[in-house]
Amino acid sequence: MLDVRRMQVLRAVVSTGSITAAATNLGYTPSAISQQVAGLEKQAGLPLLERVGRGIRPTAAGRLLTEHAARLAEQLAEAESALTALRNGCAGTLRVRYFATAGAALVPPAVATFRAERSGVELDLKLTEPTDPFVELAAGRADVAITVLEPDAPAIEGMVARHLLADPLYAVLPRGHALARKRVIDLAELADEPWIDAECGASALCANFVRNACAGAGFSPKVAVESDDYATAQGFVAAGLGVTIIPRLGLGYAHPGVVVRKVRNPEPVRHIHVVYREDAAWNPAVLTLVEALEKAARAS
Repeated sequence: MLDVRRMQVLRAVVSTGSITAAATNLGYTPSAISQQVAGLEKQAGLPLLERVGRGIRPTAAGRLLTEHAARLAEQLAEAESALTALRNGCAGTLRVRYFATAGAALVPPAVATFRAERSGVELDLKLTEPTDPFVELAAGRADVAITVLEPDAPAIEGMVARHLLADPLYAVLPRGHALARKRVIDLAELADEPWIDAECGASALCANFVRNACAGAGFSPKVAVESDDYATAQGFVAAGLGVTIIPRLGLGYAHPGVVVRKVRNPEPVRHIHVVYREDAAWNPAVLTLVEALEKAARAS
């Protein structure tokens, strides 16, 4: 296999036309330069230089390797430049995973802020369930993930989790419902109501969230209709088929046939975090996106 360092020495000899001049430019002795060229000739199996009067010139093999050495030098310079850009967070691709309501409320403004600061970084944005990003992060298929974590959840080994916001859940009732006149509803007051399950088909984390909140109020919801998105659930509520509770971030669209009320005793709250691997903490692009998400959360 050809030695790239020796090829660069040959290039210096050919470009200067002299072993002595190449040695001066490279800071070697002429003897060391001659040894490097001899070693490369042995690897190539062909002579690379020939004497012409008092000087030397490359053979056909020498010209060939000199041309390749020049291209390798250019490619190395490009690689170093690209690596510097990546190290400075000015290039590369950042893979971001998020769940639907966070995607609608937090990701668009954060992406706009990020692109204004780091236009050279590509963003790979994909929707996933709140619990799935940990698998993607651990496997190295994602760099940043937005997810839901309980406040007392143990730290995740090898991960950094930064809290974005507390997202309270609100009761959604049909207009004209007897409880609609109240500004705040005790969750237990909904115990005897038929329920619209707005989390059907969602991850176990989301599907259990409402049930756990209701259990805290001393009852299990009687599900009348299953839905897998908040807009459809509101349609069922507006039709008078039941009640539901929906996170504030999921209420960007409010059906005209429903009313939204605060809930207490307990007040269900989900805590949204941005998570990234500890070994990505050096990356300025990751930190810029995290800070953009925090800014979007403050404004939401």
